[in-house]
Amino acid sequence: MTGDRRAIIRRRALAKGLGLLPLALAMSPARAAPPAPRTLSFYHTHTDERLTVTYFESGGYVPGALRAVDHLLRDFRTATTHVIDPRLLDQLYALTQCCGGRNFEVLSGYRSPQTNAMLRQTTAGVAAHSLHLEGRAIDVRLAGFDTARLRRAAVAMARGGVGFYPQSDFVHLDTGRFRTWGAA
Repeated sequence: MTGDRRAIIRRRALAKGLGLLPLALAMSPARAAPPAPRTLSFYHTHTDERLTVTYFESGGYVPGALRAVDHLLRDFRTATTHVIDPRLLDQLYALTQCCGGRNFEVLSGYRSPQTNAMLRQTTAGVAAHSLHLEGRAIDVRLAGFDTARLRRAAVAMARGGVGFYPQSDFVHLDTGRFRTWGAA
C-alpha cells in the first residue's frame, strides 16, 4: 500500500470518527449539575449570637463564610478562634437535610487548651485530647427537634463521632473515626 493510499484511509477514518462525535456526545451521560449551595443557621447559647451563612456554593467552600463560622464557634471563655473543619459543617448540613432545616443551638465549638483543662477538672467525660481542641467537634441541639432523634439520625449517617448527653440535652458530633457513646 502506498503512502498516498494510507493517508486517504486515515482521513476517511478520521472523518467517520468526527461524524460520529455528535452521536457519542448525545449518548454520553449528562453533565452533573454543580452541588447545591449549603446554608446553616446557628444560635450560640452562651454568647446569644446568631448566624445564618451559606458556607458552600458554586462547588466550593466560601472563605468569608468559613471565617464567620470560625468566629461564632470560638472558645467563648477565652475569645480564641480556630479554623473549624468544613467536614463538620457538612455533617451538620446533612443532618438538616434528613431532620429538617432548623437552627442549631451551639453549646460548644472550638475549645482552647485552657478551657478543655478546666472542663476536665469540673465536668465528667471531657476527653484530654478532645477534637474540640482541633476545631473538629461541636456540641449541639437542633431547635424544635428531639435530641434522641437527632442522635439516631447522626448515628445512621455513620460519619465521625456521635455522643449523646440526654441529661444535658445535646449531641456531640465530630469528624474523627465513626464511634458512638452515651445513652441510646
